Amino acid sequence: MLRRTPSQARSRARLALVLRAAERILVDEGVEALTTTRVAAEAKVSVGSLYQYLPDRNAIIDALAAGYFERLESAMDDLVLAAAQDRWADPVGVLVDAFAAVYRTEHGFRALWFGSGLTERTRAADREHKRRMSDGIRRVLLALGMARDDEALARACHAAMLAADALAQEAFRRAPDGDAALLDEAKVMLRGYLTEVTRRSPSA
Repeated sequence: MLRRTPSQARSRARLALVLRAAERILVDEGVEALTTTRVAAEAKVSVGSLYQYLPDRNAIIDALAAGYFERLESAMDDLVLAAAQDRWADPVGVLVDAFAAVYRTEHGFRALWFGSGLTERTRAADREHKRRMSDGIRRVLLALGMARDDEALARACHAAMLAADALAQEAFRRAPDGDAALLDEAKVMLRGYLTEVTRRSPSA
C-alpha cells in the first residue's frame, strides 16, 4: 500500500508517472522485475523519491491493483447508469462484452493476475472488489426492473460475479483477446442462472 498519499498536484503527478512505469515493467518483464530500483530507473525518479510512497515491491503491486479495481468499478458504475436509461434485451451479453473489452485493454491487470506475485493485501482487496462488483450487478438488475431487492438477490449476484470472473480469467489465459468460444459458453451459463434468479426473485 502507499506509505503516504500525495497531497500536492505535483506529487500526485509524480506518483502516476511511477505507476505507469511500473505497469510497463509488469507487462514487459513480469512481476519479479518490479523492484524499487528498476521502477525508479524506468520512471526517471530517484529511489528516495519512490520510497516516499512505495517502499517495496508489495507496495507497488498493491497500488497497481488498486488502480485496476478502481477502473473496473468505474466501468460498472457507468453500466448501472446505462441500464437505468436503456432496456437491455440481453443484460448478460452486455456485461460480459463490456468487461471482456476492459480485459483486452488492461494488459497490466492480466499480467498481474496471471503471474504469481499477488500479495495478501491485494488478495484481500480483490475479495472486497468482487463484492463491490457483485453489488454493481445487483444494481443493474434493479435498474432493469428484473428482480426484487433482497438478501437472496445479493447472494445470487455474488455467485454470478465469482463464476463470471473465473471464466473470464480462463478465457484470457487462453488467448490475448479472450477465447471467444469460452466467453460465449459463459454467457449461456449466466443467462440460464439469470433466468432462475429472476424466477425466484420477481420484480415488485
